Amino acid sequence: MRRTVDDARRWVDFGTELTLKAVAGWGEPEMGLPSGLPGWTRKNLIAHIAGNADALGNLTHWAATGERTPMYSSPDQRAADIEAGAHRPAHALSGWLRESAERLATAMAGLRASQWRTEVVTAQGRTVPATEVPWLRAREVCVHAVDLAAGIGFTDLPAGFLTALSDDVVGKRGTVPGQALTLTATDTGDRWHLAGEGTPIAVSGPLAGITAYLTGRPHGVTAADGSPAPRLAAWL
Repeated sequence: MRRTVDDARRWVDFGTELTLKAVAGWGEPEMGLPSGLPGWTRKNLIAHIAGNADALGNLTHWAATGERTPMYSSPDQRAADIEAGAHRPAHALSGWLRESAERLATAMAGLRASQWRTEVVTAQGRTVPATEVPWLRAREVCVHAVDLAAGIGFTDLPAGFLTALSDDVVGKRGTVPGQALTLTATDTGDRWHLAGEGTPIAVSGPLAGITAYLTGRPHGVTAADGSPAPRLAAWL
């Protein structure tokens, strides 16, 4: 694993600041524009990011108290919260985004070393130590800062985060059917082998492009023969 809890916490701070700066000053017209995610406006996405902070705050509370507190009360809660949040006025939605991030940061800062080792359960049903919470949040704020369609790209994210995210996505994708791939970041030399079907196809491009490709975002990387890289199934 090429990341530590301290790395993830730095990336949370970085991605949070990037997101808050991006939406600063947005009113209804700007928030109502499409995001980079199909079918979602920027309001939908901002509500999702804010709701994620509150949900991860539940896991932090679980770690701090030992009280089982799932991210969501039901499978439908996440979608309902996003839909309700998307109908908030722009100023209220901006406030929720900022305040939920602050609450989560305060809660994580208050955890003792022993509490970080508490096992919690993610929304996908994985049992993980609470040390994974900062990484889950770092993924959220950094990737979705790009998805806001506000001029932020994967090239604006820290190289260490991109490498760690590519590690993470390759590990997850290797557990589901798909084309075998060998991926090379031409600017850093990092390489990944994605387990799958058939003879591995070599795919290469800058680290930011490789990470964008793996996460299903616009990327520009190609196969070794210059043809488009194979289409990937949804990441999450």
